Amino acid sequence: MTDRKIYIFHVDVNSAFLSWTASYRVNILGEKEDLREIPSIIGGDQEKRHGIVLAKSNPAKKYGIQTGEAIVTARQKCPGLVVVMPDYGLYVKASRALIAKLKQYSDNVIQYSIDEAWCVFDGFEDLYGRGQMKNFACRLKNEIRRELGFTVNIGISTNFLLSKMAGEFSKPDKVHTLFPEEIQEKMWPLPVSDLFFVGRATTSKLNKLGIYTIGDLAKADDKMIKAHLKQPGLVVQGYARGRDLEPYMFTHEANKGYGNSLTAPVDVVDAGYAKQLMLSLCETIGMRLRDDNVRIGVVSVHVTTSEFHRESRQAQLLTATDVTEEIYEAACRIFGGLWDGKTPLRQIGVHTSKVRADAGRQYNLFDLKKYDRLETLNRTVDEIRKKYGEDAVFRAGFLKSNVSHMGGGLHKERRSGVTIGINVTGENTRII
Repeated sequence: MTDRKIYIFHVDVNSAFLSWTASYRVNILGEKEDLREIPSIIGGDQEKRHGIVLAKSNPAKKYGIQTGEAIVTARQKCPGLVVVMPDYGLYVKASRALIAKLKQYSDNVIQYSIDEAWCVFDGFEDLYGRGQMKNFACRLKNEIRRELGFTVNIGISTNFLLSKMAGEFSKPDKVHTLFPEEIQEKMWPLPVSDLFFVGRATTSKLNKLGIYTIGDLAKADDKMIKAHLKQPGLVVQGYARGRDLEPYMFTHEANKGYGNSLTAPVDVVDAGYAKQLMLSLCETIGMRLRDDNVRIGVVSVHVTTSEFHRESRQAQLLTATDVTEEIYEAACRIFGGLWDGKTPLRQIGVHTSKVRADAGRQYNLFDLKKYDRLETLNRTVDEIRKKYGEDAVFRAGFLKSNVSHMGGGLHKERRSGVTIGINVTGENTRII
């Protein structure tokens, strides 16, 4: 009697924000130009050149444009760069469509972020055989492209880390395997910076030790690694040898509520940048809550540092809410007491719980008018985005070029005939 084999697929949307935007424009709006085929990015304001690069096309990548860099420097690299505003309402819908598709084939889908998830297949070897799992993944990949209009990479392995690493091999629209016996051939020759959770600072330290590839790290002396990088060094060395991720790295309390998390493209050392990331997370959470007609009563924030220390805190709200600004305000308060302002962060998550359908609101004299305005504004923005798609309405907080100043302040800009001002603290919010 043979042991049952568990296979894990890591499914990652190729340049998700840009791909989803491009697919919508081509397949729904009927545009001829495909953003995926020209130098383009999703980012801040295309006229004022503010903000950072959130996603890039392959042609843009050829100019050396990187996720997380300032749009002004991206334009310097590629003067003809096309810049498109993010549309989080669209991204939520696309993400849901992806997860729904994956759940047609697996009853254990673990969503890691808005654009990637793991699918666990237990006993599928009896149906397909190990040699056929790649064929099955190719059919799934092609089905996603045909039915949903965007491409994904699928990595296949028997653990979470290796499947994620496999998914990062050549892109786009590819399927790769990385089984334990393939580590030396496929993973060890890669630059050590390609290893999961190894950021710039860790890469620099490893390079100074003469470690340039993942294989170098895997074969390095454990005591030497610990002496120079302490416990975090041993963790990433374990990854280099194929050890699986710790459970907290890919499962969240979001499974019991609404939430999202992300691993930042660069170490987060600036509170403004951290708040901008949290604002994008709260934006998607708020839209999902309103779409499902539910409110939440608890907000939690978790962070994982570059040295793998994880901290989390939560706060009970005075009353249940589905308003993005209130969720964001709570997240910022929690984050302020969670982070020391100096330790580099690699992962940030915002999650909500105590979900209630048709929950009433306990008003007080100070927030009645404010909440009514925000609730009306949020739902109006959702409807505008559903009807008009990209660029119809956007949040001014994503335009700021100096992310170290993410406080209040009303901003306005014209897009598709709609001019809207939104203060990210929720004060004095108004439509102009």
